[in-house]
Amino acid sequence: MEISPLSIKELLLWALRRRDRLRITGRSMLPLLQPGDEVLVNPRAYRRQPPEPGDIVVARHPNQDLKLVKRVVVVRDDGDCLLSGDNPAESSDSRQFGAVSSSYILGRVTCRFG
Repeated sequence: MEISPLSIKELLLWALRRRDRLRITGRSMLPLLQPGDEVLVNPRAYRRQPPEPGDIVVARHPNQDLKLVKRVVVVRDDGDCLLSGDNPAESSDSRQFGAVSSSYILGRVTCRFG
């Protein structure tokens, strides 16, 4: 999945507080996302359906107090997800901490802001 540029619809949803804004700080999603890029996140994306492989999501790290932006690689039958950074050499992901519960998925990245 690629990330779309900012659209009028997404900008309006952000203004209506239906999207969260997040700044990328690490290099784990290079070349797709650069440090300093800002993205919009749909926190309601998975209320009715589970993530799909290829989705770019924001998730809580299972062992630390931080948010991660990762790609969903596998969604298991129990709903747990394997997450991976696009830049494995710079990524802390499911290779280190295993699958994450769907309750740790905070939303789906919808577009690059700006």
